[in-house]
Amino acid sequence: MIRTPLRPLARILKARETGENPDAIEAENRRIRTEEIRDRSRARAEGRLLVLGLVFFAAFTTIGVRMGAIGVTEPEEPRAIASGNPIIGQRADIVDRNGRILATNLDTYALYAHPREMVDPAAAAAGLVEIFPDLKYDELVEDFTGERTFLWIRRRISPEQMQQVHDIGDPGLLFGPREMRLYPNGRLAAHILGGASYGREAVASAEVIGVAGVEKYFDEYLRDPAQEGAPLTLSIDLTVQAAMEQVLHGGMMIMNAKGAAAVLMDVHTGEVIAMASLPDFDPNNRPPVLTTGDQSDSPLFNRAVQGVYELGSVFKIFAVAQALELGLVNPETMIDTKGPLTWGRFRIRDFHNYGAENSVTDVIVKSSNIGTGRIALMIGAERQRDFLGRLGLLEPTTVEMTEAPTGRPLLPGNWSELSLMTISYGHGLSSSPLHLAAAYSTLLNGGTRVTPTLVRSDQRQQGERVVSERTSAQARDMLRQVVSRGTASFGDVPGYEVGGKTGTADKPRERGGGYYDDKVIATFASVFPANDPRYVLTVTFDEPVETSGSEPRRTAGWTAVPVAAEIIRRTAPLLGLRPQIESVPLTGVTLTSN
Repeated sequence: MIRTPLRPLARILKARETGENPDAIEAENRRIRTEEIRDRSRARAEGRLLVLGLVFFAAFTTIGVRMGAIGVTEPEEPRAIASGNPIIGQRADIVDRNGRILATNLDTYALYAHPREMVDPAAAAAGLVEIFPDLKYDELVEDFTGERTFLWIRRRISPEQMQQVHDIGDPGLLFGPREMRLYPNGRLAAHILGGASYGREAVASAEVIGVAGVEKYFDEYLRDPAQEGAPLTLSIDLTVQAAMEQVLHGGMMIMNAKGAAAVLMDVHTGEVIAMASLPDFDPNNRPPVLTTGDQSDSPLFNRAVQGVYELGSVFKIFAVAQALELGLVNPETMIDTKGPLTWGRFRIRDFHNYGAENSVTDVIVKSSNIGTGRIALMIGAERQRDFLGRLGLLEPTTVEMTEAPTGRPLLPGNWSELSLMTISYGHGLSSSPLHLAAAYSTLLNGGTRVTPTLVRSDQRQQGERVVSERTSAQARDMLRQVVSRGTASFGDVPGYEVGGKTGTADKPRERGGGYYDDKVIATFASVFPANDPRYVLTVTFDEPVETSGSEPRRTAGWTAVPVAAEIIRRTAPLLGLRPQIESVPLTGVTLTSN
């Protein structure tokens, strides 16, 4: 910037010549300089104000646009922006193999009282009794007017009950947030799920923990924040489970049975598609454990997993399959079935007289105890025990339930020759229906060991080989003949080739030894389709009596078999199995042309 002098020499000299005052020139130049400085300062200030205004305009425009965007989006819970997994506060859901909810959570409240803060304890007690009829008015008044400073009234209340307590209007009645475990399907799959309850409790929160079934077995997984709330996917199919339970319950009523159990299992993956035990319970309102009497009378008792029974003739196929595998017999080998078969003072007899000799196949089809006992004698006790152990019948199942270890098979103290024969036809060794389903799956899937699981897994299990594919196919053929022309004729289902074996075992007495004359465990173990096995179904009834005829009938052929057939008829389409329709020859039809 060029600075103009205040007293320019040329103008001063000229002013002196003309008689002007040189000081006026200096004053004029000073004024002009001051105005220039003022104008530049004003322009700079106005520029700064303009920039600041533009900044504020841009900021308010951005905020307005963001607020508008938030206003038109769906509301959601805020999430902290941080690295790593978010903290999940609630218990994870449990779903079936198709993602349908079996167990979930519901936000609710607990009701508690601070008696010291109550305005009218008597009125509050009267109002609570009206809302919760099981409460006692006198006890509440005593608690509210005593020395207590804190009192739980209800661990869980409904929204309607909460509003009713609000209407009482007493400041001493308070609410604490709770997370409630909810089973939306009620009794369905109750024994599998087990149930949940509260662990550690505080006014502002409570810990939900599993108490039985998969809820307890997977308790750490369901509560683990690292899982990020991912649901636990079970192997069961909710629709199949519902159909099976409905048929099983109806069958138990018709057959006048004390209890019932059923297991439907994939023979290749070991997945339990459905499993039921009756009587059952509602896990939303789990009943208390029995403190007296027989625990098996409790609805909490899982007959499919915990119930170990002598299952009778369903075991015969194991003895025959082992003899086939060892090369001791073939399906056409003739077996001596003259009776009785004597061992010391014991006599082994058949339900009917089946003649002097029968083929190995007919020993299974007709269910001959004598024939099976003679085959077992060819095998020997040591080899029999090893084979049954490889089938998984001598140890508790490893299914993912806390009750599984309690279902330990009952073995003879001395595996004698008599035990060898009686075990061959299902007496002298007690196991559960789940054991039986797993053993049949191993024997009939081609001969490789599978273990039952309640976790979805679409992969085939690659277990040890127990029998050859040839032996497995021969066993399936024999079981098919049991249905087509043997003791399980009521088990035939049109469109589905069913094979299976019946078992009717006398129940042992609780005291004094021996067996009841009029109480049995009736079982039908089946496979379908028999020509290409996919599923094994076992149905067991405790003390059934079929009374439609002139005399009561208790055998599995009259009780368990028709119920199992109805379960297969209902569930096979749900499992994606197409019925096999036999083609009918067109006889008497003449082809003509127009």
